[in-house]
Amino acid sequence: MTSMILTLNAGSSSLKFAMFGGGDDQPVANGQVDRIGSDATIRLRGADGLPLSVTANNISTHAAALRVVLEALNGAFPRLQIGAVGHRVVHGGPDFAGDILIDATVLQKIAALSPFAPLHQPHNIAGIIAAGEAFPGTPQVACFDTAFHRQHPWVHDTFGLPRAYYDKGVRRYGFHGLSYDYIAGELARIAPRIHAGRVVVAHLGNGASICAMEGGRSITSTMGFSALDGLAMGTRPGQLDPGVMLYLMEQEGLGTAEISDLLYKQSGLLGLSGESNDMRVLEASTRPEAAEAIDYFVTRIVRETGALAASLGGIDALVFCGGIGENAAGIRDRVCARMGWMGIRLDRAANATHATVISAADAPTTVMVIPTNEELVIARATRRLCRMA
Repeated sequence: MTSMILTLNAGSSSLKFAMFGGGDDQPVANGQVDRIGSDATIRLRGADGLPLSVTANNISTHAAALRVVLEALNGAFPRLQIGAVGHRVVHGGPDFAGDILIDATVLQKIAALSPFAPLHQPHNIAGIIAAGEAFPGTPQVACFDTAFHRQHPWVHDTFGLPRAYYDKGVRRYGFHGLSYDYIAGELARIAPRIHAGRVVVAHLGNGASICAMEGGRSITSTMGFSALDGLAMGTRPGQLDPGVMLYLMEQEGLGTAEISDLLYKQSGLLGLSGESNDMRVLEASTRPEAAEAIDYFVTRIVRETGALAASLGGIDALVFCGGIGENAAGIRDRVCARMGWMGIRLDRAANATHATVISAADAPTTVMVIPTNEELVIARATRRLCRMA
């Protein structure tokens, strides 16, 4: 069997993976381990989409999760050879503006950025270490979620704080960069005229953000220093007055750990609805709180889309991606219904079937749905840096 590229996306309690041939863009296998450390589950599928045999026992760490994944892959693909491993790393700080081969120095610098993303970075590092133990001497590549945004104009890169904080790295980094990188590439392939213009891309999922692009380059994004800013998300609040944090500390007596738990795990759609962070559950719910949570989610998307279009001086296209963006036709409909003033009008039939172009034929602004593929971005970068065919 030819050498394969393994891509890893390590979350706080999950490990998403895919395996690609050296020159192929279609994965031969992909899947995900969820709830690492408790009642772990694992899904593994082959290139045909059919499930592959896998046993999940005692998956208490990311290293254990990787071992289970490799056992399953070895069972499905005899004589398996992993030639390189690519990783999603959430935070690249001010210095990492592109993909890079990982060595001891790079790993040390990635670890030093943990204070910038304390709930994400340590797990990315755990995935790198686990892969190093599983494949000694095999090249590994880091692909940073912030890198796509590193060329932002200064006014979209800074906060209104004393400049000394900017020099220390307190900046607007933006995230979901691997997703936006993929969408930019797909636009260049299937709609070069749109790619060359002013595009707002809405990555809507359990984590959600919007990016303004011009000529395929990120100009600004709703996410800032952390993955908390901008849109309301599954369990994160989005935009929040900093004064709320002062109030929570001074009047409610919350410490940093409690505030972190509140912001990352208890807010957003879950906190607003009191029911779920899953849009499918909320859309099926009859509770008024669920309807209010959805309306807030939609309202923030409309508001931020308008702001990003203004930063571009206009808009030529709106693109939806991510789990909600790709699959929730009702959310797309509600968002676009409020943006007729931007030249947006939907073709309801096309929207209902999740067509690539869902705008009306005579609408001035094109609206598209493009499924994103972060794993493929990682695989391509790994292939390039490791000079695999």
